[in-house]
Amino acid sequence: MTPLRLAPRLLRVAAILLKYQLDELVEGAHLYRPLKLLRAFFPKPAADVRGLPRGARLRLALTELGPIFVKAGQVLSTRRDLVPADVADELALLQDQVPPFPGAEARAIVERELKAPVSTLYASFDEVPLASASIAQVHAATLHGGREVVVKVLRPGIDQRIARDVSLLHSLGALAQRWHPNADKIRPLEVVAEVEKMLDNELDLQREGASASLLRRNFASGIDLYVPEVIWDLSSEGALTLERVRGVSADDIAAIDAAGLDRKQLAEKGVRLFYEQVFRDNFFHADAHPGNIWVDTSRIDEPRFIALDFGIMGSLPEADQYWLAENFIALFERDYARIAQLHVAAGWMPSTIRLDELEAAVRTVCEPYFTRPLSQISIAELVVKLFQTARRFELTLQPQLILLQKTLLNIEGVGRMLDPEIDIWAVAHPVLRRILRERYSVRATLRDVRRRLPEWIHTAPRVPELVRDALRQVASGERREVADPRTLLLAQDEARRTRRLLACGMLGSSLLICAALVGTLAPHGVWPAVAAAVLGVVAFIAGWPRRHA
Repeated sequence: MTPLRLAPRLLRVAAILLKYQLDELVEGAHLYRPLKLLRAFFPKPAADVRGLPRGARLRLALTELGPIFVKAGQVLSTRRDLVPADVADELALLQDQVPPFPGAEARAIVERELKAPVSTLYASFDEVPLASASIAQVHAATLHGGREVVVKVLRPGIDQRIARDVSLLHSLGALAQRWHPNADKIRPLEVVAEVEKMLDNELDLQREGASASLLRRNFASGIDLYVPEVIWDLSSEGALTLERVRGVSADDIAAIDAAGLDRKQLAEKGVRLFYEQVFRDNFFHADAHPGNIWVDTSRIDEPRFIALDFGIMGSLPEADQYWLAENFIALFERDYARIAQLHVAAGWMPSTIRLDELEAAVRTVCEPYFTRPLSQISIAELVVKLFQTARRFELTLQPQLILLQKTLLNIEGVGRMLDPEIDIWAVAHPVLRRILRERYSVRATLRDVRRRLPEWIHTAPRVPELVRDALRQVASGERREVADPRTLLLAQDEARRTRRLLACGMLGSSLLICAALVGTLAPHGVWPAVAAAVLGVVAFIAGWPRRHA
């Protein structure tokens, strides 16, 4: 979009920000500074607006700017490592408030997407929507066999509208990145990138259906969490048909009590579900506010949740998942030195930082919390403050961890709403311990070795050649970049560690492959396989690089 075409829309944004007395945001952008000369021509903020806190004024401004800005505010509300708490709390209240589009248009979109008349696809299709949001709206329908379903339909022309508004967001982000005095802390272009990625995902309803299908498979028993079934024959990128479910919002305490459900049991189950999704399945619902998490009031003896809206899901790289789980365990056990070591070992922080200083900073954040009763300690709040502290030590925070942080805040909020006295630490600690014990047990490791064995056998003939090439490069110094004597010493030390790691890695890999072969080809020869596996692990430990504070 050219600057000339962009100018009227930028002026509209500025006018709305001034209307809600958000002058600091306008003055922070260099392009808007001349507007101070024209401020007299803009309407003055209403008296009721002037009395509102800044977070509420920003929320109202984003709502008036439109759906895409609402989405941006929702993403910004998750960045509590960057946004003040009062502003984040207000932005978390943002909801899509969009009038529905005509049901006849929805019918036409369904027919175009599914390539058949609605009367052929469904026994009935209600043109009055059940719900309407900025990306899509939902209609009730019935299959020819009598089964009740809902049909989610993308808004007409929404892809062009989003592309246009995202272009505007990019321009605003670039201006803020260049001229805002706190751009290095706010990182506006990263926020815009997160908004764009989230919107791209939400525009593909087939992707949402696949996410719902996987989550349903992960909780196939349906005892703790029920996920509606996807009707794949009646789904595409622009229309998604799901089994219709009924329940009440997780924050409707009056309805939950009227149904006779045990709220304490339900709250504990919600916390367990979060840790199982993140650390057992590595696939979690990342938009778990009460509107998307219902309670099944038909099950009194064994209450359960119902999940809705699967447009925003999260997962972590396998390594980050392990390091994060270990960090949670260390946090539960108040092992601050371990937390500092884990952050460096995970690569989230440079190895050059002083571990004792990081440990002291972590202790400073955590200790005041542990003076409270455990039932009053918020893990989510503590994690947010730890992230804020870690940023001083050059923390590299991935977007996946931001989604996790947001989900943790949502789940704790739902848990405390259901049971204000819930001891989240007492519920979470044993669940996480059990998951780690099962996931990283010897049996699980051997299963993983057996699964990877064909790949290892395929690549094994090339290992000596790769090791030879790596050692030759280290010895010849082909990649050496020496800036000073200290750097040279560090490079030499790194080369020695690399040679040790490669040698021990080869030995360890060979022993583990032998153990897997023995276990596979001679299942009764358990002890030789175990012995080879143990020796292989010892070789890896011997070669693993030691980090120094």
